[in-house]
Amino acid sequence: MNPAGESDRPAASMTLFEAVGGEPTFRRLVDEFYVGVATDPLLRPMYPEEDLGPASDRLTLFLMQYWGGPNTYSAQRGHPRLRMRHAPFRIGVAERDAWLRHMRQAVDRLDLEPQLAVALWDYLERAAYFMVNAMEDPAERA
Repeated sequence: MNPAGESDRPAASMTLFEAVGGEPTFRRLVDEFYVGVATDPLLRPMYPEEDLGPASDRLTLFLMQYWGGPNTYSAQRGHPRLRMRHAPFRIGVAERDAWLRHMRQAVDRLDLEPQLAVALWDYLERAAYFMVNAMEDPAERA
């Protein structure tokens, strides 16, 4: 203890989940993202549910858990297995870029502190590149 009666131990580091404002921020991020997806001719067909709500909930829970929030995603769905869950869908460069375009707009609309926005965006960009499972453009095959 220091003379003021406070612990000399450093404060536990704050998770990005906490630093950005927790669940409300992640819900805003994902809601903004799906506004773009809803009308995107390349991405919308990848969401077979008529209502994008279930997909929105899954992404929100996953991102919250990844960034240090509650583990509700894993409790409900098990290990994320992102590539396996996305394997049924053709994800090429065009799909990746469309996903990133909508996500970039959503991240920018959050108006986060720069270092938080960079950390979040770096992960999202890496994840999008990781999901690509089709390297050739179907138009080039024709």
